[in-house]
Amino acid sequence: MLALTLFGVFFVVALAGVPLLFAILVTTVGIIWFQGLGHPLETIFLSFIGGVEPFILLAVPMFIFAGELLAQGGVGKRIVEFARVLFGWLPGGLGVVTVISCTLFGGVSGSAIADTAAIGSLVIPAMVARGYSRGFAAALLAVAGTIALLMPLSIPFLVYAFISGVSMRTLSMAGLVPALLSALALIAVCMWHGKRSGCDNGESRSTPAQIWAATQAAGPALLMPVIIIGGIWSGLFTPSESAAIAVVYGLAVSLFYYGDLSWRRIPQLLLNAFVTSATVMLVIGATGAMAWLITVEQVAVQMADWIQVVATEPWMFLLLFNVCLLLLGIFIEPLPAMLLSAPLFLPLAKHFQLDMVHVGVMMTANLAIALYTPPVGGTLFVAARLAKVGIGEITRYLWPLMAATFTVVMLVTYLPQLSLWLPRLIASF
Repeated sequence: MLALTLFGVFFVVALAGVPLLFAILVTTVGIIWFQGLGHPLETIFLSFIGGVEPFILLAVPMFIFAGELLAQGGVGKRIVEFARVLFGWLPGGLGVVTVISCTLFGGVSGSAIADTAAIGSLVIPAMVARGYSRGFAAALLAVAGTIALLMPLSIPFLVYAFISGVSMRTLSMAGLVPALLSALALIAVCMWHGKRSGCDNGESRSTPAQIWAATQAAGPALLMPVIIIGGIWSGLFTPSESAAIAVVYGLAVSLFYYGDLSWRRIPQLLLNAFVTSATVMLVIGATGAMAWLITVEQVAVQMADWIQVVATEPWMFLLLFNVCLLLLGIFIEPLPAMLLSAPLFLPLAKHFQLDMVHVGVMMTANLAIALYTPPVGGTLFVAARLAKVGIGEITRYLWPLMAATFTVVMLVTYLPQLSLWLPRLIASF
């Protein structure tokens, strides 16, 4: 079966330490040569170029740059202070503040890595000083940072909208309820840990004056997703145009309102965004080439025949889908994992008459787990570096946090109304 050969070769090459971009290309070209499929290599080149040509992908580098601006421009510390003033009195207060700060900043940046780095540099020293272990602080940050992927400005949502053809404005709202459920689940774990360890019984409640001051300081930052999503829903601008507006708004807030960012730092932030964007685009191009091979060789049809034998009911397909995504996510970051798996699974999801918006939220929520599981674990490594602790120490504290988020993934999988209720409600007005 070509599907097993394709993914078997890819995993062998990737686990051998070959960079992801080259692992995808080597697998694609190697399968064509080894199987004697006869496809000209020029087709691979054209598929690669075609994969990065769609206009909607212009939004990716601009959203990345906007995230860089906000991460470095003082927005993070004001969001953390806003969350502390409102929720720091709860048991496990600093942990709760970390989760809420990551959720709010995720709604601004749309990037889990930017979320983890911006919030972690502020909360980890405070958590350690309060008595939290470095392992728990890093584990919580690594998991909470991934909530950004389910917030309205999520970059994976943008890529999924491009792959599946669903509306980005619908996706932007569909992830909000699952994101809040994930935050609530992590908050419950933080409160349990704070009581159990006795390290954090909460602060005294803030006064109305303190709450008002924190709201004023964080207000311009928190207003950004409202402006962007409101513009998309009202039809004032497209997702690509919204990314440009996010950059302009981020510059205005960071340079002129807060004044925490100088013009001299802009070139370095542009360079950082360029490097990240180039990496993303190269992987998108490579997965476009592999997706072409998957399509032309009818790999999806072969898998559909096999899955229909194994999974005869939608709930069985969803379970198998989750397992495959979890296994894939262990080795690959969410964006390339989505680009690789979507051409295979979306036709199957349509066969079982699943809603494509629901499938997009489920895929994103599932693949977000990959960001805090070894050996890839993007947010895991960022949190480990910030907390100055080893991966083994973090893993000890990951299990209850992972159980909380995985429970939410299962709820999102089997209760599609959690994803679809809010966009349908807004569309009805």
